[in-house]
Amino acid sequence: MKKVVIIGPESTGKSTLARQLAEHYKAPWVPESAREYLDQLTRPYEESDLLKIAQEQWAREQQAAKNQPPWLFCDTDLRVIKIWSEYKYGHTHSWILEQINRSSCDLYLLTDIDLPWEPDPQREHPHQREELLGLYLKELTESGYPFKRIQGVRQSRFQQALQALQALRL
Repeated sequence: MKKVVIIGPESTGKSTLARQLAEHYKAPWVPESAREYLDQLTRPYEESDLLKIAQEQWAREQQAAKNQPPWLFCDTDLRVIKIWSEYKYGHTHSWILEQINRSSCDLYLLTDIDLPWEPDPQREHPHQREELLGLYLKELTESGYPFKRIQGVRQSRFQQALQALQALRL
């Protein structure tokens, strides 16, 4: 099984790209659990919510991987929650860090901030996109996992992702 994670700051087309790739390869994909979780809250989220979101994301990923499909596409992973937690609260829960250390990924696709910002009630940082992109670049570089930076308009992004996946298959 080849696991590919789409990662990046808010409003950079992660969900769109994950869905496109899953449809193209007729493979499962794991949507971002944070969106559903936050939609159900009747209060502002708190630091403790991030652990619940992470645990749900992890469980969904494990369930999707259970049957060992040839490809698995994840619209985010625990590294996103780590960056979110560190940016907002200055630290990350140890469970999240432990799971990151136990996980593996064949390729990260880092979506760039060159798409226009699209307002959404769950998006918090329209003016910190460059700073956040830097945090993602640092995290991926330090992780040692291969990654490809995906830029440009949507169709170009999809083509870049396909090329990166083709190289992964070789």
